[in-house]
Amino acid sequence: MMALSGDQEASEEGLLLPPENHRVKCMSMGFFMKGDTPVVWRGPIVNSAIDRFLMGTAWGHLDVLVVDMPPGALDVLVVEMPPGTGDAQIGLGQRLPLAGAVIVSTPQDVALLDARRGAQMFRKVHVPLLGLVENMAYYCCPNCGHQDNIFGSGGVAAAAEDLGVPLLGQVPLNGQIRHQSDIGVPIVMTAPDSPAGQAYSSIAGQVKARLSSAPCEAFAKQPTITID
Repeated sequence: MMALSGDQEASEEGLLLPPENHRVKCMSMGFFMKGDTPVVWRGPIVNSAIDRFLMGTAWGHLDVLVVDMPPGALDVLVVEMPPGTGDAQIGLGQRLPLAGAVIVSTPQDVALLDARRGAQMFRKVHVPLLGLVENMAYYCCPNCGHQDNIFGSGGVAAAAEDLGVPLLGQVPLNGQIRHQSDIGVPIVMTAPDSPAGQAYSSIAGQVKARLSSAPCEAFAKQPTITID
């Protein structure tokens, strides 16, 4: 989705050099995979890979580090994850001072059950919840403009209210988002004034505001990590 690939280079100190596109530095397991080879790892190996990506990468100065967690340092670290409570998420919450977590969920009830569990998991490891994001919130017909709530409506907003956190935004089910993601050029660059582009920009702005306005309790609760 970032149009990045190829062999990963290392610095003289042995740190991974993250490739960059759209002024965003990236590190991904996908950079090390060949074709459709699956990753079949258990928890300890997954946590070791996360440590390598976080602390074994020459990130340089960053405004924010976003860790995008698939299902099942740093002035600020935002964790953005689809629903789930796996070893990787718990390991991050226990070993690093996280500035906050953003829970992403689609509107249907089954997805929201996992989203709520994920939110409670972060609270148990003292990671502040910055808010919820509703993905695939609605489909808007490009021909007639009719809006259809294919996966239901109101569920993510209700979950956010129950958890006492804001609904940061709603991202539509949109073919242009899919196309731009496939070619590695974000819709916020090609169509920033579109409803989808504005949704992403608004979410990012709210996350930034939440990070700058609220103290991070996780920093007080988590140990300082040093690397010898």
